[in-house]
Amino acid sequence: LFADDLSPADTAALDTNHFVALVTELGGPTSHTAIIARQLNVPCIVAVGSNLNDIKAGDKVLVDGALGTITLNADPEIAVAAVAESKLLAERIAQWRGPAETKDGHRVQLLANVQDGNAARIASDTQAEGIGLFRTEMCFLSALEEPSVDEQAEVYKKVLERFPNSKVVVRSLDAGSDKPVAFATMADEMNPALGVRGLRVARANEPLLTRQLDAIAKAVKELGRDENAPTWVMAPMVATAREAKWFAGLCAERGLVAGAMIEVPAAALMADKIMPHLDFVSIGTNDLTQYTMAADRMSPQLAYLTDPWQPAVLRLIQHTCEEGKRTNTAVGVCGEAAADPLLACVLAGLGVNSLSSASTAIAGVGAQLSAIDFDTCVKAAEAAINAEGATEARQKVRDILQP
Repeated sequence: LFADDLSPADTAALDTNHFVALVTELGGPTSHTAIIARQLNVPCIVAVGSNLNDIKAGDKVLVDGALGTITLNADPEIAVAAVAESKLLAERIAQWRGPAETKDGHRVQLLANVQDGNAARIASDTQAEGIGLFRTEMCFLSALEEPSVDEQAEVYKKVLERFPNSKVVVRSLDAGSDKPVAFATMADEMNPALGVRGLRVARANEPLLTRQLDAIAKAVKELGRDENAPTWVMAPMVATAREAKWFAGLCAERGLVAGAMIEVPAAALMADKIMPHLDFVSIGTNDLTQYTMAADRMSPQLAYLTDPWQPAVLRLIQHTCEEGKRTNTAVGVCGEAAADPLLACVLAGLGVNSLSSASTAIAGVGAQLSAIDFDTCVKAAEAAINAEGATEARQKVRDILQP
């Protein structure tokens, strides 16, 4: 399926029985279109440029989602061999069984990112140990009015009940920017990515947030979830300790475990002040990269900057992990960086406790972690943060992990 671009809602509604790969002219590698495509287990290439228009309907193409290449009229023998090799690798990965740990027994919890009950159902059939990111806003992209507390609770229960004995991390409404929700998104902002989005929406409309927290608490109570099946709630776009304290207070009133996304550089740099108010944090590498590199994650021209392998981003993650150890605060990663088997090893070496990604990526990450020891993860992390740029960091780590 070739397209100029697709919205997250368009992508989530696609019927994968009708195509085997997705390619767009526009977009960015960490856009939500690319993220949802990964969850659908569809090879996806974005930001390929206007040359995409040179390919006509009916042309034969070979799409390599891992390398990000499109080959027009590829040699049939080469194409068939490439597909066969890909299937063989997939079979090897499919044989991996969790829980995830390095060769010398260092545990890393692998969780799934989901956007609705169906995605949770799919994830429950994988090696996912739970859900590390439930994107609640994706359930309401087409809603014109805010659902009631009871209506929201029923939606949340469909996700929670798929992991009745496992941790589930629910993100409060992350409306705004490239995910416009009619009842929560401000209209006509000059720069939506730097505007009123995530937790900032609730500053002017606290009842919107408290009703959602009430719905989450209701769903938890009706399903009888307890400490053996913990339900954590985290706020997106937290930038200050005061915001973290405010959100944690609202969660405490409802008996919910409170956390925050670390996706604003200020939150990473001020982790020592933010963490004392929270039980956990989860690093959203997609937005953290966007804001650290001052590069719109939707821009095809800036795709080389919106790369989570950027050493500047990795250094912020390192700092966050160091503060997590000092304050005894769990640190996870729920951005798409967690889906990259090589980068996952780097994150483990930096001190990340859990990795949450599209459920289709979990086995590949687990298989890679099981092939090395923890000291190698630490060496890979040191090489990456000391590299000059993303390309060099990726190559240095590949040389260490796959000599």
